[in-house]
Amino acid sequence: MRIDDAVVLDLHGVTDKTAFMNRCVRALPLPVWFGRNWDALADSLADMREPMAVVVTGWQAYAEASPQDWAIAQEVFSAAARASSKGLAVLLSLGHLEDPTAPPAQGSDDSPAPPAPPPVGQ
Repeated sequence: MRIDDAVVLDLHGVTDKTAFMNRCVRALPLPVWFGRNWDALADSLADMREPMAVVVTGWQAYAEASPQDWAIAQEVFSAAARASSKGLAVLLSLGHLEDPTAPPAQGSDDSPAPPAPPPVGQ
């Protein structure tokens, strides 16, 4: 597993479990039977056929808006990494790999971020 081959799970704009699961479906190579629930996510990640590194970006707003769900997501990532026979690493980005003001990716169910206010004094 190489970190430059990582899958990016971009959570910018995610504030609830439904949007979190939708992002997982789009970003991660999950099976067609994935049921968009915590147990299915844990099982799917643990059963990956190849080693995988997942870099989670933009997670801070989700953690603040839904702290209980974010705690569960962290537990799921941790349990899946421990259970993976092929190797799974989940890394939380503390910086910005993506522009949080950029419009959502095509097919996103999230609304675009509001425009930044003009600088003070202009």
